[in-house]
Amino acid sequence: MDDIERLIILEDLRRLMAHYVYSADQQRWPELAALFIPDGTFTPHNVDGSVARRMTGREEIAATIPATIGPGAVVIHHLFSDEIDMDSAASAHGVFAMEDLISRPASTGGQFTSMHGYGHYRPRFTRTSGRWYIAELALTRLRVDFTY
Repeated sequence: MDDIERLIILEDLRRLMAHYVYSADQQRWPELAALFIPDGTFTPHNVDGSVARRMTGREEIAATIPATIGPGAVVIHHLFSDEIDMDSAASAHGVFAMEDLISRPASTGGQFTSMHGYGHYRPRFTRTSGRWYIAELALTRLRVDFTY
């Protein structure tokens, strides 16, 4: 793979992750889930490193994320610095610094009304039929601030 091919792949992967966060912010859950391979996984972690939940497959991803966020929530994501390594012309992995905010209507039952999180997305990408997809996505947390 030459330098131009490598740069094109890097930009494709950056755009894929940008589409992921845009779909999340617009709460387009089927569109977000379609960015994963059919049996792709999304695994958010708690600040202590433990797994908060693990979702497998587009249907589970599209159903679980909005159920976790809750009705009426506003979701905001920011992606920052990224490091992407290509394993081959059809496989890559990386890390993206991220920040997310969730704002919910008035709290009921002790749930938070706002969350401000900091951490990293750690995707593994695969290219199938000329298109890049997310095969695995882990969200690791450095800090999460809640308001109740």
